Amino acid sequence: MTEVIAVAVITVLAVISPGADFAMVVRNSCLYGRTTGMFAAAGVAAGVLVHVTYTMLGVGLLIASSTELFTAIKIAGAAYLVYIGLRTFTARTEVTVDLERNTQGLTPLGALRGGFLTNVLNPKTTLFVVSTFTQVVGPDTASWQQAGYGLFMSVAHLGWFGLVALFFSQSRLRAALLRRQRALNRAIGSVLVGLGVTLGFAR
Repeated sequence: MTEVIAVAVITVLAVISPGADFAMVVRNSCLYGRTTGMFAAAGVAAGVLVHVTYTMLGVGLLIASSTELFTAIKIAGAAYLVYIGLRTFTARTEVTVDLERNTQGLTPLGALRGGFLTNVLNPKTTLFVVSTFTQVVGPDTASWQQAGYGLFMSVAHLGWFGLVALFFSQSRLRAALLRRQRALNRAIGSVLVGLGVTLGFAR
């Protein structure tokens, strides 16, 4: 029971901590609507399963012990965030407010892919999953129980970022934000670039 509580507490604290995933979901929800935001949230949740899978297979221990491999993952993730951030910052297209449909620029598949890549290439999530499994999950923990922990991590991400997407796609809030699209693009773009640079240079 102690192990279950520890995994639950660590997961909740990690999920609600603002980061690249949060910025990505907010961006898609505000600019493209509720459905697109939800697909981005689903992509984030799918990305968590990738981290869980390679950790359970033992690759997570290799990442934790190999400075070069972890650095490569970190740089790739940082570069992706900077790329998305710069695209958002320099965007000039006016987006039409539509909560039901994505009318411009980003398909549901694109939103899913964006959320997925943002999470998979995020070294923060790598450290979260690997450290949780290595520090909390014991050698005697059954594989099905470890898989359950991983599924919980993914569902927790989906639930939280689904709520984020619902909140930031509300018609009044979204309309108010979209009236200031250029400022919104620059703010979110700056956050993404800042996160990418910070992750890239963090030890």
